Amino acid sequence: MTPSLPHQGGPPDERDRSAENPRHKARRRALTLLIIVLLIGVPAGYLVISANQSRDSGKDKEAKYSATGLTPGWPSKVQRRLYQVPVPLPADDIAYYETNNWKTSRLYVQFRTNPAGLDSFLEAMGLRREQLRKDYIAVGERDRKVSGWTFGGEGSWWGLTHEQKNPAPTQDVVVDLSDPQNPTVFAVSRTVP
Repeated sequence: MTPSLPHQGGPPDERDRSAENPRHKARRRALTLLIIVLLIGVPAGYLVISANQSRDSGKDKEAKYSATGLTPGWPSKVQRRLYQVPVPLPADDIAYYETNNWKTSRLYVQFRTNPAGLDSFLEAMGLRREQLRKDYIAVGERDRKVSGWTFGGEGSWWGLTHEQKNPAPTQDVVVDLSDPQNPTVFAVSRTVP
């Protein structure tokens, strides 16, 4: 005859679970739902926000690099240093455009300043105001077409070409002095990469 084994009871919490009140059950389910939302929803929300920011950044870069004319704003410090176009302070109505190809890179910059700003701009390039020649349009036809600049009609046009030995850039500068207190400067700086 085999001895009988003692009877084992069920799990200790079996009795407690069947006696769980509805309020506790709702609270446990709400806590489970909150954990699921936090574990899945927060990373998913982060991915959506990150994707939107990345797409917006790409659109900004695309607009910058697909521009086909002057863009309002300051050229970067690197551009100003590379092309040696020292936009003075104070200056306003600033716009620029850069073109690059295998043969020549160009930076087109225009701004309005005051007489001291014009002198500062020219001095930073190693030039003086006396070097400007009346009615000399230094910016060539090709560069005028690219930039959209027209130098005809009303205006007191003064210009110069500042040629430098490679790799330093060559600058063509035209200044509108029709308002001597607020001269407008148009500069094209080109360099051979």
